[in-house]
Amino acid sequence: MRFHGIDKHEIRWLRLIGLVENRSHNIDMKRTPSLVTLTILLTFLLTPILSIKAMAEDAQSATSTKSESENLYEQLKIFGGVLEKVQREYVDEPENRELIEAAMIGMLQSLDPHSAYMPPKNFEDMKVQTKGEFGGLGIEVTMERGLVKVVAPIADTPAERAGILTNDLIARLDGEDVLGLTLSEAVDIMRGKIGTKITLTVLREGEEDPLEIDIIRDIIEIKAVRYRAEGPDGQIAYIRLTTFNENTTKNLRKAMSELSASAGNGKFAGYILDLRNNPGGLLGEAVKVSDSFLSQGEIVSTRARKAEDNIRFNARRGDMSKGAPVLVLINGGSASASEIVAGALQDHHRALVVGTQSFGKGSVQTVIPLPNDGALRLTTARYFTPSGRSIQALGVTPDVIIDQELPEDMKARPRRSEATLRGHLSSSPGNDKENPETKTDNAKDNATDNAGLGIDDEGKTDAEEKNKDNADDKAKDKTKEKGKSFAYVPRELEKDIQLQKAIEIMLAMDASRQRLLEN
Repeated sequence: MRFHGIDKHEIRWLRLIGLVENRSHNIDMKRTPSLVTLTILLTFLLTPILSIKAMAEDAQSATSTKSESENLYEQLKIFGGVLEKVQREYVDEPENRELIEAAMIGMLQSLDPHSAYMPPKNFEDMKVQTKGEFGGLGIEVTMERGLVKVVAPIADTPAERAGILTNDLIARLDGEDVLGLTLSEAVDIMRGKIGTKITLTVLREGEEDPLEIDIIRDIIEIKAVRYRAEGPDGQIAYIRLTTFNENTTKNLRKAMSELSASAGNGKFAGYILDLRNNPGGLLGEAVKVSDSFLSQGEIVSTRARKAEDNIRFNARRGDMSKGAPVLVLINGGSASASEIVAGALQDHHRALVVGTQSFGKGSVQTVIPLPNDGALRLTTARYFTPSGRSIQALGVTPDVIIDQELPEDMKARPRRSEATLRGHLSSSPGNDKENPETKTDNAKDNATDNAGLGIDDEGKTDAEEKNKDNADDKAKDKTKEKGKSFAYVPRELEKDIQLQKAIEIMLAMDASRQRLLEN
């Protein structure tokens, strides 16, 4: 006979009163009065023992907590000693602020690739990106041979009105040479207070002498949504989302209304939502974009370390797309918020997802402002699709794989994804304590059991967890089978194989639907 939770000392007491033997035996019912007496005796004997045991366990727990606190204190003493040594003995006198910032940066970088300390300047830049507008000129730029090259002026902006053209090379900014600056530094100079003037020295093909062009800075809205009609009769609404900022949903719904109305009644075929190379952005905007195509059900859930911090986001009644067919395009550059939208529409069978495997960035970062006007960006949860699939280090697998032809210089490059980042989180809790050097997406995803009972914090049994682990492994295997998925979209429409195939699929779906309506 086994008594769970009773230690050897308690069993010794039980044996003394004849209730426990080394072999099994039958209880003689005639001895029941004695059994009652012994049960009462047993209660009095065991009560002090169990109380002492409980007190010992509480003391052990308190000792453990105290030990952890003491260990942290010892580590902080060591850190303080190192800081003091550097301050006193480093070859050049260091800046204390820079030393502390470097320590914070290193601490957060050791957690995962997305947790970070943001100095005041970086935090301000992040707020500009998420707000979706800033004071500037209105040009998309890149770097070429050390000069700033204009990719394209944005329509109806100061740069376009001043005559800036695609392929212009900017050599000086207010008389300062661009050569030697990084692209980020050059962009910082071009941005500025609304209403202020900047002079650009521009080298243009066909012009012998440099051009001096004065531009007055104005509010520039980051174009999160670009759209046009596609198909032979303009019956397909093509909408590309480049980021998820505060203006994304507003501009998406404007595009949906305009394009569906222009196609005319009975001619509208559906929407192609292009999320390729969209790195993500605001979670709230991803939920709203998904809700534009859904009328009910879960959109995404976030699962934190503590079960009480888990959040589920659900669709509200009303589908703005009115049930029209939807096709979602993704590739290796589709990450985070893009994967939330693709995963939600795929799980609800609301859209056909085509393209190549997405990036796999399925973690939530909470931005916490600090007293020095900087901020802490800390990973606090993971994203899960409505069916419970983890996005983290796995990504979204398209329903239809469409590979994009790559330029020669990209063909030999390794695929970059969340799973290739050093120190990335696993797809589920349980194995994030791995060495960052060896952590890969081949790791088994495990859930922590509650007190060995086989139930996790979400109420799943071991069998369910095993099934989920198997599903994650299959998803990883599928990811490998798909080959390389790159963040590449050709500028020339005729070279965009993925979009051309998507248009063909949408037209075929529309033709099939028309035949059903006729019958």
